[in-house]
Amino acid sequence: MNMTKTDIAVAVYDLHTQAETAVKALQRAGFDMKKISIIGRDYHTEEHVVGFLNAGDRAKVFGKFGAFWGGLMGVLFGSAMMFVPVVGHVIVLGPLAAALFSGLEGAALVGGISALAGALMAVGIPKDSVLRYETALKADKFMLIVHGDEAEINRAKGLLNISGLSSFDHHRAEDEVAAAVHQ
Repeated sequence: MNMTKTDIAVAVYDLHTQAETAVKALQRAGFDMKKISIIGRDYHTEEHVVGFLNAGDRAKVFGKFGAFWGGLMGVLFGSAMMFVPVVGHVIVLGPLAAALFSGLEGAALVGGISALAGALMAVGIPKDSVLRYETALKADKFMLIVHGDEAEINRAKGLLNISGLSSFDHHRAEDEVAAAVHQ
């Protein structure tokens, strides 16, 4: 799946229970779970782990939100954990986990941005929004990311608006023609 050509919706939640309810609402509504990612911080005290996770890692890796992350691991496709400077240990479930690691392979991080910021920008989230999302993660909020066309994003917004979110952003995919016109 090429995530760079789709629109992206980002919903921010104050509580992990709200984020979990939102994922389940999308699942019940028939959304493609391969297009949904969730990012949040957890309090893991081990060394700065960066890697993919599997079901056996759950108990030893996930901190106080172990049941939350473990439950969502069974629903979303792809998972990763990484240490992000200033933000802390971040868990990423969904297709963004793979984007994060494909971006890390041999990448020199420029301008002091984190691997997480780089991955978010690579899938089409503007840098100013990325900084706002990193701040939300630092404040122990959770990000739910949905990839899709405009109709899917609008449908997701309708479902997510009743799930207790604190913000919702629709980042439209700029195709190359539109981007060239705006320059």
